[in-house]
Amino acid sequence: MQKDPIRKANALVTDQGTTTIADVVVQKVAGLAAREVRGVHALGAGSSRAFAALRDRIPGASASIGQGVSVEVGETQAAVDVEIVVEYGVAIAEIARAVRRNVITAIEQMTGLEVVEVNINVNDVFIPGDDEDTPAPPSRVQ
Repeated sequence: MQKDPIRKANALVTDQGTTTIADVVVQKVAGLAAREVRGVHALGAGSSRAFAALRDRIPGASASIGQGVSVEVGETQAAVDVEIVVEYGVAIAEIARAVRRNVITAIEQMTGLEVVEVNINVNDVFIPGDDEDTPAPPSRVQ
């Protein structure tokens, strides 16, 4: 009996069994890998970052490592979408390349999945001193 070349090439599907990897695992790996790139200030869109800021104020609540990352995971392949906020002054094209490379390397090394696509959406630029934590002006009504 001749072995299927696809099964032989993929460590997740073998003659002795199949390994499945949950979407959340790939999502967390991608989130951590994207955050490692210098010039990435945060992950996620404005609304998800605002929700995370509220969650951080709740005792016992944990931040989501996969915030700003969505994935599709198949038996042997994965596709990733990442939303990032870059720091002012960085070359966005270079940051996108570095994030893409880091995400692909991390996922492929840790999971054995082939990453077929990493889409990056730069949705904001962080400007120092322009924090979201700036206090709101006092209310005119009580």
